[in-house]
Amino acid sequence: MSLIAAIRQLSALVLVLTLSTAIHAQPEPSDAQRQAATEVAESLRYGHYADVSLGKAWSREAFQRYLDVLDGQRAYLTQADVDEFRGLERRLDDVLYDGDLEPVFALHSRYQQRLESRLNWILDRLDEGLNYTYDDDDRLELDRDEAPWAASQAELDELWHKRLKNAALSQILNDLDDEQVIDNLRQRYEGQLSRVRQTNSEDIFGLFMAAMTSTIDPHTEYMSPRQGESFDIQMRLSLEGIGALLQSEGEYVKVSSLVPGGPAERAGVLEPADRIIAVGQEDEEEMVNVIGMRLDEVVDLIRGPKGSVVRLDVVPAQAVDMTRSRVVEITRDTVNLEDQAASSEVVDIRRDGHNHRVGVIKIPTFYVDFDAWQAGEDEYRSTTRDVAREVESLKEQGVDGIVLDLRNNGGGALQEANSLIGLFIDRGPTVQVRDARGRISLYGDTESGSLYEGPLGVLVNRLSASASEIFAGAIQDYGRGLVLGNRTFGKGTVQTINDLSHGQVKLTRAKFYRISGESTQHRGVEPDIVFPSLLDPEIIGESTLDNALEWDTVRAVQYRNYGEPWRYLEELSARHRERVASHPNFIYLESQAELARELREEQTSVSLNREQRQREMEELESRQLGLENDRRRALGLELLDDWVDARGEDQEESEPAEHAKLLESAEVLLDYTLLSERR
Repeated sequence: MSLIAAIRQLSALVLVLTLSTAIHAQPEPSDAQRQAATEVAESLRYGHYADVSLGKAWSREAFQRYLDVLDGQRAYLTQADVDEFRGLERRLDDVLYDGDLEPVFALHSRYQQRLESRLNWILDRLDEGLNYTYDDDDRLELDRDEAPWAASQAELDELWHKRLKNAALSQILNDLDDEQVIDNLRQRYEGQLSRVRQTNSEDIFGLFMAAMTSTIDPHTEYMSPRQGESFDIQMRLSLEGIGALLQSEGEYVKVSSLVPGGPAERAGVLEPADRIIAVGQEDEEEMVNVIGMRLDEVVDLIRGPKGSVVRLDVVPAQAVDMTRSRVVEITRDTVNLEDQAASSEVVDIRRDGHNHRVGVIKIPTFYVDFDAWQAGEDEYRSTTRDVAREVESLKEQGVDGIVLDLRNNGGGALQEANSLIGLFIDRGPTVQVRDARGRISLYGDTESGSLYEGPLGVLVNRLSASASEIFAGAIQDYGRGLVLGNRTFGKGTVQTINDLSHGQVKLTRAKFYRISGESTQHRGVEPDIVFPSLLDPEIIGESTLDNALEWDTVRAVQYRNYGEPWRYLEELSARHRERVASHPNFIYLESQAELARELREEQTSVSLNREQRQREMEELESRQLGLENDRRRALGLELLDDWVDARGEDQEESEPAEHAKLLESAEVLLDYTLLSERR
């Protein structure tokens, strides 16, 4: 037995003899939490948009959801543990209505016992030394959310031997020696054990309520008093943070999207679906491993004073293995209105001996300076006002058409989406909103006249959401212009925040509908012409979220048609396909998207054989590097030795593939302009 193991066993013995009562004392629900549970039940039943019935069928689903929240990968609890608490499956509705929280706290207590026991088991294995060989044919299943519960602890031991072996192999492949591997893994699991032992009543209640509310829809949630300070961890980091939206995915924290104009977007070192595995501060050499850490704790590590630097160890979204991480630095900052302001440029196109100009207006978000607006200032900033200035500038430059770039625009102020539509139509409805009672409110532009009547295009992608979808849908319904790019996010619901006696509840209260009667919820807006995308719709978007409300329709309202772009779609699509068939950037985008689909379908496990794992990694990375260098070779750019090196490059020099979509949008809009003129 090693000296460290002996010390741990001696310490454990002392703790058992002297503090056993304190160790085994489990947190208990408070009266405030019991009352809050009852209030949430009433809010769900009578205040949610959907017709919510917290009956026995719901109780069965909620029980499963609670198990998923606690042990989604089936790694700690056994079938016997689950069966012991199976009675909750029939009475979680009563638990919530009555505030009878003891049974759910007891289930959490069993989970925590298993978790602590497993972490101590891992630390014991590390103390003994990892005498693994990496020459057999074992593989580790990556996603066990559909796996059956283990029949015994011995079965879980076998699983965790594979998990620990994989964790060690991942570090060995990063050229760490045995001592470094053990030290790193010990730091990871000791950190997890320390955090688990600090679990309090509020943590347990929060997990339970997260499970209960997420059975209704993914945007309805209970927020503890502490979470209320942040409003919503998954929506925004602190204003003095990195400007990224984060979410949990298994043991990892994943980047959901980047805040337009924020530090992370400006730095160009993070992308959606990247995973963060460690966080460090500028004045500390050691980075904190955050695998298995709670989302709010990771957020706390990333937050910091404006101007300070945070270091993130990031596994890129396209990485074929968790060993392929890189450390990036981001300077914390506030997100200023100027950073999110609309801006414009002109794309010059040469056709048949003639020069053409297409204006492009980038709209990062739908914003308004509420303080200045409420104070009655005449010159307050807003999306509509800033876009109007850019439109006037482009008109003076004699552009043949305008593309509005709404890619990565996650929404914002609904009033701005409404008024922005008004710049391009002469009065009319813009969006319908149906509330929980089925009442429909119609919003629209009431001002006569329009600022711009020329050819219009709207460029969107999978991260265009909410207000962006309302705008794109209205332009499409009116026949006012073409929608180009990729199917949008599909966030078509409205939430409100209601105070409780203890915490708050964010409740879905209404749903958006286009003037055509179609909801933007779940399906989003389908472009007229689709571009290839590196944002996998099977990973990102409303349709990927559990219990997302479904798409449906209401009655269409009366509105006029400003044009008939659908008459030209066959010809426009043919010209688009001909142009991009040999375009290096579009070939790259299509090939990368296809490779991502293949990996998602095929890579369900990883090899624990060192040579096989290395070979699989090298083969996949060779394909990725080959695709990138084929693109670069065709464009006359410098070739790369490693595909990861493409991250953070100067965008003008590397001619990023995403920029090609903007240029192609200008080409498509010019085609539409010329075809319309002929007619």
